[in-house]
Amino acid sequence: MTLDYPSIGKRIKIAHIKADLSQERLAEIIDISPTHLSNIERGSTHVSLLTLVKIANALYTSMDELLADNVLYTKPIFENDIQRLLDGCNEYEIRIVKNTLEALVDSLHQNDLLKDNIAPYTVR
Repeated sequence: MTLDYPSIGKRIKIAHIKADLSQERLAEIIDISPTHLSNIERGSTHVSLLTLVKIANALYTSMDELLADNVLYTKPIFENDIQRLLDGCNEYEIRIVKNTLEALVDSLHQNDLLKDNIAPYTVR
């Protein structure tokens, strides 16, 4: 199994923007260079566990939040992601999302392989 470092980097970037912290300021807080943080956010370098913990603490977020795309059982994290997306939608867009999601869920439930067994899902 390999970790999806670009997805971890993307979540870090989203979290520091949401926290209203510049990349430079976050790098300063966790005592790494802005260039290294930029590389982490682009997924072009592997982030160490210690650095990831420092980032999570500095951004007042959880490791689950930063690693959600790499872990199979993170339903609450993805539910929060979906809610954030919905919060940005107007009434018309919500209807379209609801109809699309309903069709997608119906399709997934008709697929016995996904319905009865999560094993086909593999983490990169």
